[in-house]
Amino acid sequence: MNKQLEKMKQNQECERRRRIAEEKHKEWVQKKREEERKERKRKLSKEMMEKVTRELEKMQLQEKADIKYKEWLKKKRAEEAEKKKKQKEKEKEREAELLEKRMRSEKIFKEWLQNSRNKPQPALNGYGFPHGKSTGLY
Repeated sequence: MNKQLEKMKQNQECERRRRIAEEKHKEWVQKKREEERKERKRKLSKEMMEKVTRELEKMQLQEKADIKYKEWLKKKRAEEAEKKKKQKEKEKEREAELLEKRMRSEKIFKEWLQNSRNKPQPALNGYGFPHGKSTGLY
């Protein structure tokens, strides 16, 4: 009887230890799952923050690129306008020179025309030929 009682006590003690071990194992597994869930949540949160940060940096970089492009375009247009202005000025100068040259030429031509009217006419019957040409045989 004592042996049976002792055996029963041992079985109960063994059963109690097994239940305690199972409960501790369940608690450990539950704790581990909770830690893993928190770790995943933390990683996901970190990834989202990094993604948002990258997107923000990308947007800032795009804004800087847009600003630089606009500045470059403005500078280029100013250079084009300056170039057109210089071309117009050169064209005006060339036209002014041509006009001055034409006026000078006309003035010289008029002076020549005036001077040629005042010059004596050459003799028409040079060397005994009428009108300066030979009229035939002797």
